[in-house]
Amino acid sequence: MMIIRGAMLAAILAAGSAQAQDSWDQVQIRTEPLSGNIHIIYGAGGNIGVSAGEDGVFIVDDQFAPLTERLKATIAGISDKPIRYVINTHFHYDHTGGNEKLGSSGTVVVAHDNVRQRLSAGSFIKAFNHTEAPQTGPALPVVTFSEEMSLHLNGEDARIIHIPNAHTDGDSIIHFRTSNVIHMGDTFFNGRFPFIDTSNGGTIDGVIMAASRALEAADENTKVIPGHGKLTDKAGLQAYHDMLVEARARVKAAKDADEILEDIIAAGPLNDMEGWVNPKDDGPTKLFIKTIFDTLD
Repeated sequence: MMIIRGAMLAAILAAGSAQAQDSWDQVQIRTEPLSGNIHIIYGAGGNIGVSAGEDGVFIVDDQFAPLTERLKATIAGISDKPIRYVINTHFHYDHTGGNEKLGSSGTVVVAHDNVRQRLSAGSFIKAFNHTEAPQTGPALPVVTFSEEMSLHLNGEDARIIHIPNAHTDGDSIIHFRTSNVIHMGDTFFNGRFPFIDTSNGGTIDGVIMAASRALEAADENTKVIPGHGKLTDKAGLQAYHDMLVEARARVKAAKDADEILEDIIAAGPLNDMEGWVNPKDDGPTKLFIKTIFDTLD
């Protein structure tokens, strides 16, 4: 799986050349059947969940705009039915980039109220110094909700649950109750510390709440789709939850002792968290510590 982020992402978005197209062409897109009628699609950007059955196809997230036609072809390999709905787990461009093309072809875009608001107003992601222009027309969700809603398609009861102030202020997790699959969106980064978009309402406590809510709904057979990273299960989600709680506690203890942020980062309070730290790149660790520090009550 190719993960596009940081400087590489900025370069691709800024370029209008054949070189940029070549970069998108190099993205490897692959599918994996999960349980019931649910599949996962890996590519660039957020992992996509797919429900395919007699009522048609509905998907969770749609990655980057330049990948839309390839993703549609991949989905057509799963089902020849139309894509009726796409659920945006939040507003970030690596999860909503396909909205415009899909919406233009008749797919109904569904999301939390705040997702439509941030897409229509435009946004700035401070951590990446990245500005997203306002979206209009078919790029915007046409069905929105405030707390939770459900879709009943393909013999599936899919419960869409808003988690306040988690990765952003518009996150949803989706529980496919019949198939026993939970899609976490970017409230779950499997195998690394999460990015929490504090400039758009994200907080450490909200991310912990998302993991807690999902754990309440999960059992030992539940398949858990993270926003980024490999598919996992309840045990994997529990490990992520426990890491979040421990990381929060360590940073809070240092902050309560009146240590300044720079000294806390220098002390490396999370360096022993094997499986979450990338020893070759301390940028995400420093950002995660800063995020916890800044969003503690």
